[in-house]
Amino acid sequence: MSPEEFRRYGKQVVDWIADYLSTIESYPVGARTRPGEVRAALPAHPPEQGEPYEKVLEDVSRVIMPGITHWQHPSFFAFFPSNASGPAILGDLLSSGLGVQGLVWAASPASTELETVVVDWLAELLGLPARFRTDSTGGGVIQDSASSSALVALLAALHRTSGGEIRAGGITRRYTLYVSSQTHSALEKAARITGIGADNVRVVDVDPLTLAMDPGHLRSLVTEDIAAGAVPAMVCATVGTTSTTAIDPVAAIGPVCAEHGIWLHIDAAYAGVAAICPELRWINDGVAEYADSYATNPHKWLLTNFDCGVLWVADREAVTGALSIMPEFLRNQASDSGEVIDYRDWQVPLGRRFRALKLWSVIRWYGAEGLRQHLRTMVSLGDEFAALVSADPDFEVRPHHPFGLVCFRPLWTDEETMALLERLNDSGELYLSHTRVAGRVFLRMAIGAPSVTSDHIAKAWATIRRISRDMRPA
Repeated sequence: MSPEEFRRYGKQVVDWIADYLSTIESYPVGARTRPGEVRAALPAHPPEQGEPYEKVLEDVSRVIMPGITHWQHPSFFAFFPSNASGPAILGDLLSSGLGVQGLVWAASPASTELETVVVDWLAELLGLPARFRTDSTGGGVIQDSASSSALVALLAALHRTSGGEIRAGGITRRYTLYVSSQTHSALEKAARITGIGADNVRVVDVDPLTLAMDPGHLRSLVTEDIAAGAVPAMVCATVGTTSTTAIDPVAAIGPVCAEHGIWLHIDAAYAGVAAICPELRWINDGVAEYADSYATNPHKWLLTNFDCGVLWVADREAVTGALSIMPEFLRNQASDSGEVIDYRDWQVPLGRRFRALKLWSVIRWYGAEGLRQHLRTMVSLGDEFAALVSADPDFEVRPHHPFGLVCFRPLWTDEETMALLERLNDSGELYLSHTRVAGRVFLRMAIGAPSVTSDHIAKAWATIRRISRDMRPA
């Protein structure tokens, strides 16, 4: 494809995306295909000869689109939002066009240095402690997701806890990781990958009402494990759990970690960006005093398309000590001087995309004021929906919904509630997901699409009421 051909087809693709975003409400929210249907519509073998790009675009519309669940649809409420915005899409296009592999500073200095600026900007917006800045002992790095951030944090924790022994000799002792029943499954996966093992993931009790981690039970488990010869490696406290956005009490968990030298990781994948709003910065209580690492995902709620998760650490030496390997083909004067950051040492893979461009584009386009406005709008819409549900005696709302997620349920059996969920999603009018709290099924209304308005909230509730009344148990 020549530059002129790229120019011609590129304009068509940009127009296609703009048309899609401007007409997205005309689509049913969920995919309308059955398993195997998309595959069956595609050739079984690759083409022998190249095809005009018009044919590709035709098949996107004919084959691909019916199998798309429309995450940017204003009636998509199923999972945490995966925002895509104009500046983020354009930033991603610039990244793809440059084709940078930012594995070391020398491979593209601008890739590394823009990332250091952007993660420092975001740390400032969130009110994170100074030690997380790149001009201190720590710093930030853009990962693909909070799952990778948790894995890197756990590797750093093991490196620090073992005094570096694991780097050469592997795990020879029993190390333990502490989570709650509400912690994301990525932490257990990280325990499996690192060799800690799922059996050494210790599950801390939660408050039955708030679902927040119980610091007293954490202390008991840590004491018990140390007495049994185990080495506590890391505690993961969550700020905004996936299930209900429960918030673990970092300020009370932190002293337990500090007393025993345990790495404290904060998983704020969804809710962390809310701290850009001063009135929501209470979610950072205890972070400045106790956190060793902190992760949040701009690709969830901050208008930055997937993938873009940011991990900050207070001590970069723990991360690079765990992950740095210098093969001869990567040696260069800048890296050897120690004056630059090589982000390959801050992640599991060697190669890395120029993700900073899209986050930079978003922050510059919206500014702090625009980002706050978006977040406040989503919180306000969550409150609107909760008020609508609370006013209906046939439904109940889970208390504590400070962000854009509202958990609610009809006063039915779990089986009936799941049947309602299926009918709602089959309608094509909206898309929800569910969770289970204290043994009961709740529906999750996760609000966050950039185009959602009060009208969409009212329409969603009208659909829920209409279908629930049609299905009302005798």
